[in-house]
Amino acid sequence: MNWAAITDQSAMASPLCVLTAASALEEVASLPHGGLITQIPTVAIAHQLSKQLQSHWPATTTVTLINTQHQATALSLADLETLTTAECPLQLYLPPPPPPALAQMQQLMSVVQQLRHPETGCPWDLQQTPTSLIPYILEEAYEVVHALQEGDPQAIAEELGDLLLQVVLQSQLAAEADQFTLAEVAQGISEKLIRRHPHVFGSVELSTAQEVREQWEHIKASEKGDDASSPLSQKLQHYARTLPPLIAGIKIGERASRSGLDWPTISGAWEKFYEELAEFQEALLQSNPEQQSAELGDLLFSVINLARWCQLDPVQALQETYRRFIQRLELIEASIDRPLKDYNLAELETLWQQAKQQLEAKPEVTESDELSRESD
Repeated sequence: MNWAAITDQSAMASPLCVLTAASALEEVASLPHGGLITQIPTVAIAHQLSKQLQSHWPATTTVTLINTQHQATALSLADLETLTTAECPLQLYLPPPPPPALAQMQQLMSVVQQLRHPETGCPWDLQQTPTSLIPYILEEAYEVVHALQEGDPQAIAEELGDLLLQVVLQSQLAAEADQFTLAEVAQGISEKLIRRHPHVFGSVELSTAQEVREQWEHIKASEKGDDASSPLSQKLQHYARTLPPLIAGIKIGERASRSGLDWPTISGAWEKFYEELAEFQEALLQSNPEQQSAELGDLLFSVINLARWCQLDPVQALQETYRRFIQRLELIEASIDRPLKDYNLAELETLWQQAKQQLEAKPEVTESDELSRESD
């Protein structure tokens, strides 16, 4: 094996592997950390090297070609394969491969770029716009939440990948419109994290999670010009505009409470609930859909505030209700011999209560438990 080891100062003093072109064609897999390929006699041999290297490195990998005049040219391995002329003999510098996570990110970016290629890309992907992808962002985010709640590592990794695709795809669309790139997205969040964690990256000393939260909010408000004198309505409007309605209600109630807009005890929250319930019932007796909708919204917000006072998560509570409803329905469907619509209300109520009692009599079963049993 014709190796030479020298010191590459630009690579933090890591050893640089030097291999002749003849040896590289046979031993390209022996360049796990990149290196310098010398004595490339012709452009045709450079093409062969490119093909060999692409079996181990992405075609988009940037390499440096050095001609006989010591002039360096940066190009991709794919471009090297189509090179037409060069002053030979040549040398080729192959940079160290990126860490595995970065390499996979580069591959994902390359895949998305191919999907968006105007001539050879996917027709569906080419039709997408930043706004047309909004439903998929929401769907993938909720699927990540569901996977996290189930505690299945494989499902979590898969759903995080689906969500990551939406980030990369949005960044690709923005790059095509000359707005921003994925690199700028990553740089922006890194800089934000450093700014908002001076207790980690600076000299500030904090000891509790509450102190960290208060500092985060203070820095965030300062960055956005949202100081203490800003109207509370302006702060709450942000939640109403950007969050799903139920989550927005939680945030609005919490922020309003911190500003003093709250009842002194939970009895006030209960009184408000019964007041809104009565107003909703009264509105239903009228023929004004707008008023009925308004009173329904007030009633729902009063329930959210009750949950806040009881330190309960209304989103989780509602999700658990949906799950129980579906589980009971599954038991009913498994026990009947004709369509549900063929049963009268009294019969359905009996079946419902039986399913409820059956579920209450046995330990709770999660989806992950069911999947585990199916795989056994």
